[in-house]
Amino acid sequence: MPTTPTLRLVHLYPDLMSVYGDRGNVLTLARRAEWRGIQLQVCELSLGDSLDPDEADLIFFGGGQDREQAVVSPDFLAQKGQAVKEAVDNGAALLSVCGGYQLLGRSYTTVDGRELPGAGLFDVRSVPGPRRHIGNVLVETELDGQPRTLVGFENHSGRTYLGAGVPALGRTLVGAGNNGEDRTEGAVYRGAIGCYLHGSLLPKNPWLADRLLEGAIRHRTGEPLTLAPLDDRMENEAHDAVEARIRALVKNGRVKSGVW
Repeated sequence: MPTTPTLRLVHLYPDLMSVYGDRGNVLTLARRAEWRGIQLQVCELSLGDSLDPDEADLIFFGGGQDREQAVVSPDFLAQKGQAVKEAVDNGAALLSVCGGYQLLGRSYTTVDGRELPGAGLFDVRSVPGPRRHIGNVLVETELDGQPRTLVGFENHSGRTYLGAGVPALGRTLVGAGNNGEDRTEGAVYRGAIGCYLHGSLLPKNPWLADRLLEGAIRHRTGEPLTLAPLDDRMENEAHDAVEARIRALVKNGRVKSGVW
């Protein structure tokens, strides 16, 4: 593989927005880059830090509770929100999960009725729901035109609604997904992905990690690149085991397809 310049991954608010294994996504990206001889610099930004959009090849924004989101929201809008949008519009890759996904939408309303404005990267809005959705999720996706499944873990009461024409990351086979109503999960905008999949997502879905890395390389070099394959037998076995467990629960009538 041709020599690749050092890539820069920006991890937003790791001290406040990194629940249910979300940090494992950053570790996965770093390790999969390292295995291929790619230098990946991880830059952690929190309250008071600014973001230079030209320096971000890949951005990760994890989840948090309403309390943390209320703390993060004004800082994110003042210091980083516009820069994240500029980075993505210029070709950077992004993965956001749960709270990060919500704050990248148009708005998020907390359970006590406070409306937190979002950065507007995704044309979505999020509101509190009447119940909490907790459990493994199975999603059918054709993100790059190839049918695949994603497995993850959701733990949220927020309901997210896509704007007109916004493509979803996929369709829930089991799990609430965005809102427990329309069977959509996540949203996609250019090289950015928002979703509710904790768990962490990328170790059990290695192809998605590689898609993000390829986007980061394309942003840094201006050239498309297909990464050399890795031996993903263990990762794929983990994915298949979770998928089989979910399908067995449906088959045995312990959960219904769609929402838990």
